[in-house]
Amino acid sequence: MYRSFHIKNEIRILAIDDSALIGNQIMIIGAFFRGGEWLDGVMRAYITRDGMDSTDIITNMIMSSKHREQVRVIMLDGMTYAGFNPVDINYIWELTGIPVVVVMRTYPDLRKIGDALLHLPEPKKRMDIILRAGNITQVRTKPGYNPLYIQCAGIEAQHAAKIVRLTATRSNIPEPLRVAHLIATGIVLGESRGKA
Repeated sequence: MYRSFHIKNEIRILAIDDSALIGNQIMIIGAFFRGGEWLDGVMRAYITRDGMDSTDIITNMIMSSKHREQVRVIMLDGMTYAGFNPVDINYIWELTGIPVVVVMRTYPDLRKIGDALLHLPEPKKRMDIILRAGNITQVRTKPGYNPLYIQCAGIEAQHAAKIVRLTATRSNIPEPLRVAHLIATGIVLGESRGKA
């Protein structure tokens, strides 16, 4: 079942990215955006490095926000945060009623991910969460740019792709995710760095 909504240029988006992997508790930043143009607010939370709490923390972050009623899409940078702390996007969609779009720069190598998870507690549970995210769809935001890859819950892939293209205003990456990344790394490292 998908949420029905019209995709406006200023669709309200909550984009979440994590900071550098320093310490055991990793900061995540939520950036509230109108389309790919306007930053309306910022929030933060902490999740455990290589833990299993990202889904609950992100869900609580959304449910406690004063912006929750306005948010039409949650945008995530990848399926795992703080190393290999997997996010259950279907659970977030079911609990919040807000569609989730995961954006990835490269097509995930599930074999390598599976091998890496063997070094952590509950590798099968982690992999099941990743696999439950469903089909991976390729999206080109602009001619000549490398493709991005998306997974989604609560929204059809074609609509999710339209939102990704609409919000990639300053680079190949949707602006809400780019800004969330810049804020997260800037706060933790003293200056933003890495791919944004």
